[in-house]
Amino acid sequence: QVQLVESGGGLVQAGGSLRLSCAASGRTFSSYTMGWFRQAPGKEREFVAEIRRIGGRTYYADSVKGRFTISRDSAKNTVYLQMNSLQPEDTGVYYCNGRGPTGNVLAWGRGTHVTVSS
Repeated sequence: QVQLVESGGGLVQAGGSLRLSCAASGRTFSSYTMGWFRQAPGKEREFVAEIRRIGGRTYYADSVKGRFTISRDSAKNTVYLQMNSLQPEDTGVYYCNGRGPTGNVLAWGRGTHVTVSS
């Protein structure tokens, strides 16, 4: 049973940086494709970044490409999101999730809040 816990959010000024972490308990998620999502106030949850379980290929939403970097440390059962050049539109609750080799999707964590002031 895998449980996800996001952390690392906070308040930062525009142009600043934050590194988010998503730690998984239970089964290692080395075999899972992991992704980051975010939800701004009053908006639907949207895709931010993904790292594939096979090959480790990464994909990003156009809005964050070149500014955010997703990575993983399988030994620590943790996936990271390095966020640079943050802008007010990056404000929201950030969540991680994963999809396993059998197509199963993990339960959502509680998320971590990111607020970027102008």
